[in-house]
Amino acid sequence: MTGDTPLVFTVYSRRGCHLCELLLEELEPLTRGRASIRVLDVDDQEAWREAYGDRVPVVCCDGDEICQYNLDRRAVLDWIASHDQ
Repeated sequence: MTGDTPLVFTVYSRRGCHLCELLLEELEPLTRGRASIRVLDVDDQEAWREAYGDRVPVVCCDGDEICQYNLDRRAVLDWIASHDQ
């Protein structure tokens, strides 16, 4: 995915999760103007709950897991850079 295709990071999260809130606060400035963020609550669908359980937050893009629990800034920036071409 490059060029005109918008980059979307999906964050699997849970209501009331402090780590999730912190990760989103750190992720937003990195993606501003370069990608969008979609937040999905793992408790909204059984498949997400089974896949991620207590392993939240998890950041994914294009079906690949980029990081979990804590934001890996370098991985996110590398992902954005690789899709900016």
